Amino acid sequence: MFDNLSDRLSHSLRNVTGTGRLTEDNIKDTLREVRMALLEADVALPVVKDFIERIREQALGQEVMKALSPGQAFVKIVHDELVRTMGDANESLNLHAAPPAVILMAGLQGAGKTTTVGKLARFLMEREKKKVLVASADVYRPAAIQQLETVAREVGALFFPSSAEQNPIDIARGAIAEGKLKFADVVIIDTAGRLAIDEDMMAEIKRLHAAINPVETLFVVDAMTGQDAANTAKAFNEALPLTGVILTKADGDSRGGAALSVRTLTGKPIKFLGIGEKSDALEPFHPERIASRILGMGDVLSLVEEVERKIDKEKAEKLAKKLKKGKGFDLQDMLDQFQQMRNLGGMGGLLDKLPGMNAAAVQQAMAGGAPEKAIKQMEAVILSMTPAERRKPDLINGSRKRRIATGSGTQIQDVNRVLKQHGQMEKMMKKLSSPGGMMKMMRGMQGMMGGGGMPPGMGGPGGMPGGGLPGPGGLKLPDGFKKK
Repeated sequence: MFDNLSDRLSHSLRNVTGTGRLTEDNIKDTLREVRMALLEADVALPVVKDFIERIREQALGQEVMKALSPGQAFVKIVHDELVRTMGDANESLNLHAAPPAVILMAGLQGAGKTTTVGKLARFLMEREKKKVLVASADVYRPAAIQQLETVAREVGALFFPSSAEQNPIDIARGAIAEGKLKFADVVIIDTAGRLAIDEDMMAEIKRLHAAINPVETLFVVDAMTGQDAANTAKAFNEALPLTGVILTKADGDSRGGAALSVRTLTGKPIKFLGIGEKSDALEPFHPERIASRILGMGDVLSLVEEVERKIDKEKAEKLAKKLKKGKGFDLQDMLDQFQQMRNLGGMGGLLDKLPGMNAAAVQQAMAGGAPEKAIKQMEAVILSMTPAERRKPDLINGSRKRRIATGSGTQIQDVNRVLKQHGQMEKMMKKLSSPGGMMKMMRGMQGMMGGGGMPPGMGGPGGMPGGGLPGPGGLKLPDGFKKK
């Protein structure tokens, strides 16, 4: 997400990170590069102009001149201005209304609105513990109602049936009445995709809005359309009193223009990001976390929250107790760890949120998908073993290796590689469970980040890192993870 913008900004800011004193001359080139990076990211021109001017004013101010590390202070200014441009903090949904609270979803054709309704319903049910009913007032698109019914069934939300012969206002009113009867906390109304220039369709959604008076009117827009997304949101906002925006397909948006333009052009907050096709791929939009990721500073808070939600706590506690008793780390445990990693979005998803891992570093580490392929191959090898072999790897002799290789469609050397990798992970787990193990683990992680300790600039003013890639060694991949 935002790979191109992240790479360009990290490169631009590296020139001033070590600067002893900031002057108009030595920040001029950096500001020009930042401006080009933003324009290439398809950020709207008025937004870019204001952004650059605010940075210039602050960078040449007295506070920065007197700072111990002006270069670091400059990076912090850029970070803070990115946050300010996208909205100072996450703005959650306003559901403080007599139930059911009504959410109206509007958007263009093809933006992923119906899928987003399902994602939002799941988010509210799982994280806010709300009872949600969904209904489709899209009477124009073939199979739109059936699609929402399928999505509702998948996420476990209540579904209000409707038909193409009905009036959208009647459908919405019926859904709200049904929501009251079934004690739903939230009712989400999906509407037909429309173009801002389609006067008849815009007039219809205005009438629908006036009839049901929703507490939230969310505009769903494809992040990959860049500043066009912001301009379309602005046009809709002039017709409807929007309360927020949901950017879909943000995982495919390497530029970031929409995220940086929407707030300024519409005055409305981005409330959620759609970051994948799965029904749980919807995240609250936190400007400060996105700004940190754009500048290669990672997003540890989101990673921690994701681990809390997606890691199987029962398995984790069971493994911790097992290691504490000195029973060792077997191949079944290793397989479980790989599966837990997949739940967190795979190795790429983890690297993307680690400090110091900007876009170029992640791309380098994930070149050709080698690590993910290697992990899948290792899983196949372990799955071809018997339960006894997984518990006691020492049982695996030459003939067993041949059988495992044949069963997993691999070579004997691949089986040997898995056993070697397991030995390394077992040693690491022993260190982790020993007194002071966490500190040893952190030192090991620093070694993985290039052997030169943490990335340059960590621990700068206000705890803000100065960005930068891992050291010359890059990211060290485990044995057998050969880049193609």
